[in-house]
Amino acid sequence: MYKITPYNESIDLTEFYKEAHQRGLHNNSTKKMLFDSISNEREWQVWILYYNNEIVGTTAAHSLDIMGNNCYRIAARSCVFTDKLPLNHIRTLTGIKEHQNATAQFLIPICIEWQPYANLYITSNEHEQGTQRQVHRIFCPALEKTGALNKVAEKEYRGHKQTFWEVNVDVYYRQLDEFGRWPIEGLV
Repeated sequence: MYKITPYNESIDLTEFYKEAHQRGLHNNSTKKMLFDSISNEREWQVWILYYNNEIVGTTAAHSLDIMGNNCYRIAARSCVFTDKLPLNHIRTLTGIKEHQNATAQFLIPICIEWQPYANLYITSNEHEQGTQRQVHRIFCPALEKTGALNKVAEKEYRGHKQTFWEVNVDVYYRQLDEFGRWPIEGLV
């Protein structure tokens, strides 16, 4: 069963860091990369995704003053070990467009619920590290075609030219309901 919880110091991420490192997921492979890179933001939060009591993913959100007041970057540092899950649809366009993957089902919604009345953005770039290039070339453009995201800007941000995709929360949630939400044990 799935469970997602805000990070706290009692959660041991040692094995998660090791596995992220082995998979080449640099942004999730150390405490410094996962937390320290966003902990200087005005507001921030990291969540841990579990499947059958094993840590299988993370995501983060933080204030995004570069885009204006009441703006937040969501799905930052998102990482899911999809091979440890019963369904692995994120690798298909249909799975992306119909939100039938753990990122769409759990990671993005928990970020939205953290700041439900804010302007929310996902960023992507052409960087080769981790899966960022796939997010930039496949994931976000596919969701833009469905109306769940709008490409609104390209800016220099965090040392890279970044594309900013605004989340259309109402459209996103309507689609999530239409295509089916996965059961979750709890949002702790």
